[in-house]
Amino acid sequence: MKYIAISFMCMLLYACQQPTERLEGYEVHGIDVSRYQLEINWDTVAMQQIDFVFVKASEGLELVDVCFEHNWSTIKEKSIKRGAYHFFHPKLSSFDQAMNFINAVPLEYGDLPPVLDFEVTNGASEMLVINRLQSWLDIVERHYGIRPIIYTNQKLYKKYILDNFDHYPIWMARYSTKEPIVSQKWDFWQYGNRGTINGIKGDVDLNVFRGSRLELEDMCLAPRAVLSAK
Repeated sequence: MKYIAISFMCMLLYACQQPTERLEGYEVHGIDVSRYQLEINWDTVAMQQIDFVFVKASEGLELVDVCFEHNWSTIKEKSIKRGAYHFFHPKLSSFDQAMNFINAVPLEYGDLPPVLDFEVTNGASEMLVINRLQSWLDIVERHYGIRPIIYTNQKLYKKYILDNFDHYPIWMARYSTKEPIVSQKWDFWQYGNRGTINGIKGDVDLNVFRGSRLELEDMCLAPRAVLSAK
């Protein structure tokens, strides 16, 4: 068993270090970026069949990504679907983290739903993690009027998301050519972190959307239905 565990870890490390090739067989492709990509030439990116971009907006209680505002406005100018994510810390106040995201992100009609980036537990108990995830999701959904997406990996999905957040859209990280193994349908799949995109210096995460471009459009923020009085 020890040998199997070591072999698995070696395979995982190898996969993370290998250049990520664009996956075929999917109609809708995207990337996600943060300050680590530094200055991005969005004119060049827009010419490479990139359908959507998720941008880091905030983290924790006060951090706002220094490149967010520029990336956010420029992506819209290039007519690429855009979404924003918050890197979540379960030991910190859900309310304050939600407000950090809300104050940073002016979602508009046509934007993708907000994303809760859940990839650390910070040593918090299982119950605390679940309760604070739910609190952030509820606050953000009430504010924007759209159900957020949960980004996570397979290990955290199985322990915290499965059976607790099954009705939320899922963006799954699995660095492989094989699709994520999850009980519910995944919506986005981050399949590698060492992609190459002209206009971006260094590595970038590559993603696909499960459905069509029309289905991606249907996921986006739209005007709330107004019921006329009869």
